[in-house]
Amino acid sequence: MKTKGKLIRFDWAIKRLLRNKADHTVLEGFLSVLLDDDIKIISVKESEGNQEHSADKFNRVDIFVENAKGELLIIEIQNSEEVDYYLRMLYGVSKAITEHISIGNDYYKVRKIYHINILYFRMGDGSDYVYHGSTEYRGIHNNTVLQLTEKERDFFAKENVKDLYPEFYILCVKDFDNVAKNSLDEWIYYLKNTEIPESFTARGLKEAREKLLFDNMSEKEKSAYLHYLDQTRYERNSIRTSYDKGKFEGKAEGKIEGKIETALKAIEMGLQIDDIIKLTGLSQERILELMNKQKQISDNV
Repeated sequence: MKTKGKLIRFDWAIKRLLRNKADHTVLEGFLSVLLDDDIKIISVKESEGNQEHSADKFNRVDIFVENAKGELLIIEIQNSEEVDYYLRMLYGVSKAITEHISIGNDYYKVRKIYHINILYFRMGDGSDYVYHGSTEYRGIHNNTVLQLTEKERDFFAKENVKDLYPEFYILCVKDFDNVAKNSLDEWIYYLKNTEIPESFTARGLKEAREKLLFDNMSEKEKSAYLHYLDQTRYERNSIRTSYDKGKFEGKAEGKIEGKIETALKAIEMGLQIDDIIKLTGLSQERILELMNKQKQISDNV
């Protein structure tokens, strides 16, 4: 049984509706399920990077969440494909680290960062729909993992080396098969379909059903939300059209190059111009031009 009433998209919700402390339960539920931890949110704000890219405001959403442990969680939602997205993830985390440590501070004040990416396009070549990346050091001779000493564990209040470094989560929403096998799948089902079946019990979804109903928004919010949906569809279609156009032009250019190659071989074989025209479809002027270029090359050899 599906949700009673139409829900709004998660990217719109976290950008407009889930910033208040009273509404943190939805975000806390999602993050707790994803990270398999009890996340308590202290604050939610728009990232500096998002503010600097106003032209991209419909295409992406990214926010900073600070939890009770003093850790930073970047939630980024990307609607349209970006070829260099892997490097953008790296840049975003690097910038967050430098923005949240003052000049002259000791390195131990570098904060743990989780970078959570919710993507509505196919990224990479893989067979899963949720990926997790962390840092560890392995011996090149015996493949053992480098561990923290007891003194280092006490100093950092961390158990493992990887706990000191940023961790990345990539949710490839479109690759999800709509079969919810666990709590995380229930959340991904909502992210993909903007629906929450009544049978779903993952943490935060009950609150999402109540807080993210389209009918609960004001008329002004509804109008802005519908405009947002139109804009995201327009941007996706624009990118798809540009891709298809480039693909078509590439094929056309490839066909011309193939005809030129065939003409050059025919010239080498001594075929007459009329025969080459019939064979390739190229104009007489183009074939004469190719003949002259080939003759110049032969004369210079």
